[in-house]
Amino acid sequence: MSANTPYILFLCVHNAGRSQMAAGFARHLGGAGVGVFSGGSEPAESVNQAAVEAMAERGIDISTEKPRPWSTEMFQPADVVVTMGCGDECPYVPGKRYLDWELDDPAGKGLNEVRLIRDEIERRVENLLDELGVALGR
Repeated sequence: MSANTPYILFLCVHNAGRSQMAAGFARHLGGAGVGVFSGGSEPAESVNQAAVEAMAERGIDISTEKPRPWSTEMFQPADVVVTMGCGDECPYVPGKRYLDWELDDPAGKGLNEVRLIRDEIERRVENLLDELGVALGR
């Protein structure tokens, strides 16, 4: 990746649903044109199974991803930090661009409900990549 490659950091509480789906879409749609990190303030043991199934329907495999805590190192290259429901738990680093995406948490929801969340995340990621000048691949 070049120095001109935009980096996006997706943050949520458990790094098991929303941030994993967003990162999956960003990697899939942006390819080598974007750097992607994700993390959580209180990482879960594993990625939400309904999120895995919903993403598989789009041809994106997030089944091998592992929830992980955010780290200060993740913020260094980030051009945009997208928070999803972590409120004050999400760190703030001056000089970074922040977006707060209000999205339902897929935890405890069935596949049909998670599909709606997935579709909204996909739309937002597409818009963000377009705004950053990243050519969308499919």
